[in-house]
Amino acid sequence: MSSMVTNEGPPLLEVQNVSKYFGSVIALKDISMKLYAGQVMCLLGDNGAGKSTLIKILSGVHQPSEGQYFFEGKEVHFNSPRDALNVGIATVYQDLAMIPLMGIARNFFLGSEPTKGWGPFRRFDVNFANRVTREELAKIGIQVRDTAQPVGTLSGGERQSVAIARAVYFGAKVLILDEPTAALGVKEAGIVLRYIAQARAKGLGVIFITHNPHHAYPIGDHFTLLNRGRSMGSFAKSEISREEITAMMAGGEELETLSFELAEFARTDAIAGSSLAEAAREFEQEAEVLHEDQHEPRQVE
Repeated sequence: MSSMVTNEGPPLLEVQNVSKYFGSVIALKDISMKLYAGQVMCLLGDNGAGKSTLIKILSGVHQPSEGQYFFEGKEVHFNSPRDALNVGIATVYQDLAMIPLMGIARNFFLGSEPTKGWGPFRRFDVNFANRVTREELAKIGIQVRDTAQPVGTLSGGERQSVAIARAVYFGAKVLILDEPTAALGVKEAGIVLRYIAQARAKGLGVIFITHNPHHAYPIGDHFTLLNRGRSMGSFAKSEISREEITAMMAGGEELETLSFELAEFARTDAIAGSSLAEAAREFEQEAEVLHEDQHEPRQVE
């Protein structure tokens, strides 16, 4: 499915030279990134790269220590995730805010339950919730026998897709997905990636956080790589290959240095081993001489 991104007008979401400090610890330094409507931006990096800190800034959990944050061309300052959600920035974390024993429809509307009746007679509108949940899940190819069945009976990929569908239904313009394919098999990851493509086709901007370039590259339009809180660059898909992304994440220059160091260790060990072998041979010869001396017959005067 092709991307709808046009790069016309201001980005849907943008951060410029954003930094975050926790006391003397530099969690992020001078990070810049743009996301347009109808685009999937893949944010890649290994553990400790700063991905979690950045998405917490984007979702309103943290405020940046330095830098600017823009949404739809206007500078914003979020004091809570609710502020970000109110303008249409929805974050789906790896640890889903779902209650496994609660029904699918109840989870779909968790926190925004539709009601009918009034006053003391107001109650959860079961029919409306079931119908909407069934329709929204059908759009992403998930058929459920009963929307009252516990959400815990769904697979990991299906639960991720339910959370994404819920965010889209409630008006999200930007989806921030925190490692949605982590710990999923190939088929389950495919379910999630398919719905990411559908969200992009609807004109949403998607930030896909992952440490897996094999999941990111097929679906991504743009790639931002982080390493130890700093940006290694931001690239369009036409500017970088999957192999280059993998090498950068693995630390290409660092691997070359490590390879040289290991070769040097091997050479040094070989020299040391040769020296030890020679010393062992000399010791063995000396031991034989001593042994012969000890067993020579003594002359008695």
